[in-house]
Amino acid sequence: MTTPRKPRGPYRKGLERRRQILRAALEVYSEHGERGSSLKEIADRVGMSQAGVLHYFDSREELLVAVLAERDAVDVEATAGVSTPGEAVARTAVHNTRQRGLVDLFVTMSAAASDPDHPAHAFFSRRYADLTEQIGDGLHKAQERDELRTDIAPQHMARMLLALSDGLQLQWLLDPSVEMAEIIRAFNQMCLSATAGEIETQHVTPADES
Repeated sequence: MTTPRKPRGPYRKGLERRRQILRAALEVYSEHGERGSSLKEIADRVGMSQAGVLHYFDSREELLVAVLAERDAVDVEATAGVSTPGEAVARTAVHNTRQRGLVDLFVTMSAAASDPDHPAHAFFSRRYADLTEQIGDGLHKAQERDELRTDIAPQHMARMLLALSDGLQLQWLLDPSVEMAEIIRAFNQMCLSATAGEIETQHVTPADES
């Protein structure tokens, strides 16, 4: 069995340059959001011209989609050790409170992507299909362990969790006092099976109740 060869020469340098641009774009949009960011600032951070940046991305819209995909990849990596999908979503919400600009970009792009002709339409369609399947599979396994209620299909529960998470991001942008993670964890609590709920209650200490 042969091992895949690593990219070499100009191709490898091109991939690394693209990653540098993407990291810079992630920082810029995290700081300023979709409306406050500029291609020039991204180009300045990597020591390139705006035309040079667009050499690696066909358009500004393609760059925005790549930023959102990278944001998702970072979130997945940060929650890799979390055992339950619901808690992973809650921890992602905590992380989102530290990157308002990316939340703003996500909300703006996801709303616009409902148009089939929008450059981000395919990305969001695929994103929701993949996340629903992944989260649904995790919830199904939790149901098999008698940790979650079984009167709701796991795929339906997954879509509810995603809808809750995304809707809370918009509400949080309008009102930063909205406790996204706490509300998601309340939903997770509602999804527990009777047995798991009893165990959870037994683990509550007086300090937790205060």
